[in-house]
Parts: sequence; structure tokens; C-alpha cells
Amino acid sequence: MAATAIKAQQFRLRTPLLKEGRLDTVLGQSDLMQVRIKCYAEGGENALHTHLDQDHTFVILAGRARFHDRDGITAEIGRNEGILLPRGAFYKFESCGNEPLVLLRVAAYVEDRIEGDDSRKAPDGRPLPGHSVENLHTEPVVIEGKFYE
Repeated sequence: MAATAIKAQQFRLRTPLLKEGRLDTVLGQSDLMQVRIKCYAEGGENALHTHLDQDHTFVILAGRARFHDRDGITAEIGRNEGILLPRGAFYKFESCGNEPLVLLRVAAYVEDRIEGDDSRKAPDGRPLPGHSVENLHTEPVVIEGKFYE
């Protein structure tokens, strides 16, 4: 069996800023890890949910976010602060600042990763796709020429 070359992936923390909606861009990915940059004009991941196949963390790059857990307890975090969400932890978040919210999201997957949004579950166990109406998804409207970088 021939050895497969494993190569590093380089990425840049850059995303358009938004006047409406949200944007989610994968920057790098392996079989056990994924890095994304996310931008929210308002709102956030508005429906309480969990991921069954990953631990992940959010680091605030710009703006402020208010995170809620299953018990309704909130944490408000800002630039250069973060939150770690172990798999199975329920959460939702929203932008609560006066500028677009920009997040770095890093996920570590279990080896038997569930593909697609099927691992993203609502409290009643139903799948809750991130781009669904149920999750209050809004299409992005870019502020022309404005970027986080």
C-alpha cells in the first residue's frame, strides 16, 4: 500500500463583514479537526442545540456574543475571549454588540464522525440543520469592501 502524503493546510483569518445574515467559511479540515471563521450581522445560532460528534470552541475575534446553555444560564464574551463546548453540551448564542460578530470556530471530531448536520440535534433529539428556518437562518448580505482581517 502506498503511503499517502499528509500536508499542512495554511489559512488566513479573513471574512467579509455583513449588514444582514450570517456567513460560515471552512478554513481548514482534517479527518479529526475543522477550523471555520464565522460572521454574524445580528442574531446567531438561535436554536438551542448540541453536537454529538465533536468538542468545539468559539473565540471572539470582533464584536460580542451572549451564549445560553440548556438551563438558560448566559455568558457574555468579547474580543479575545472564548468558550469550550464539549460534545453533548447544549447551547445557543447571539450577537450582542454594536458591530458584526466574527468568531473563530475550531472543532475536534470523534473518530466515527457523523457527516453533515445529522450530529446537530435539538433538545428533543431531532436533527437541527444550521441553515434551517428552525434555526432562524438568514442569508448573508455583505458590506461591500469591508472585511475582518
